[in-house]
Amino acid sequence: MIGEPEIDGDWRTATGSEGAAEGLPGAGEQERERVRGTRGPWLWALGGVVLSSAVWAGTLAVQERFADAPRIDYRHTETLCRDAPLKMLGQVADGSFEDYENGRGTSPAQDWASCRFGIDYEKASVSYGAHLLVELHKKTDPGPEFATGPGVSAYLRMDPGERRQVPGLGDRAVLDRSYGADGDRLTVLDGGAVFTLTVEWYRGEGEGLEVDVDAIEAAMVEDMRSLMASLRR
Repeated sequence: MIGEPEIDGDWRTATGSEGAAEGLPGAGEQERERVRGTRGPWLWALGGVVLSSAVWAGTLAVQERFADAPRIDYRHTETLCRDAPLKMLGQVADGSFEDYENGRGTSPAQDWASCRFGIDYEKASVSYGAHLLVELHKKTDPGPEFATGPGVSAYLRMDPGERRQVPGLGDRAVLDRSYGADGDRLTVLDGGAVFTLTVEWYRGEGEGLEVDVDAIEAAMVEDMRSLMASLRR
């Protein structure tokens, strides 16, 4: 970068040369125009230095502002229930999950969307409920606190000894089983996005009502994979 002493020194030299040319006896018009013309390039050079400095300072400010912002590869959705039909879970549960509550919100720090699903209770059968939450953290990295909270269900207590890692899903994914084996929770972290799917089941009256927990968990993973693909931008 050109320093100020060089600019100031050359500027004074150019000005003095013009005055000397004007005062010389017999100095021609062509010579005077040549000396005057030295001002133009220095003015442009000085303006370029100032402009470049301003642009560089602005670039650094923007980079510093967003340096710690987590990566978000997913769009915010206002129709989460429609984007996540839970088809695989419906097949395992031998029914169709119907959505009955959809929520969403936006803020400078986080966008979120949620949906609740259910299969109507029938006597002598197993009924299911599900809750899906998508959070897009725009300012703070959710990684350090990933999957440390109680989740979205007030009725389930997750068993730390039953936690399993799920490979090939986001940056990190964990599957938790609850005490009593009446619910599962799948949580996925991918950059600044956190996806949480909770499934609960309730046995009706009657004997022989069993739940294939392994099949439920496999369906949760596949439905989550489909949702993430549909929201990826």
